[in-house]
Amino acid sequence: MRTLTGVSPPFEFAPLSVVSFGSTVIAEGCDAASSVSWIHAWTVSHGIITQVREYSNTSLTVTRIGGVVAGLSAEIARSHCPSVWESKFSGRAGKSVPGLVLAI
Repeated sequence: MRTLTGVSPPFEFAPLSVVSFGSTVIAEGCDAASSVSWIHAWTVSHGIITQVREYSNTSLTVTRIGGVVAGLSAEIARSHCPSVWESKFSGRAGKSVPGLVLAI
């Protein structure tokens, strides 16, 4: 809250990596002291950002759970959900952080 109101020094979101998977774009980074990691994930449709997700001090794994074949969703394999991306900076501060899975 102190950062949002301008009471504390500004926090700079300088991405250290940016990747995309179809319509999902993910940017990841951390502050200069490596004490705060962040991940922004957004969905782009027809050149417009339609959804934004933000994670702080969280480990994120992006998993593909299905495909699209001729405009129809393919069935989800019961035991196979390959990981296509994993965050790198969430554990750099040497502290435990919660882990989430983002299914695309």
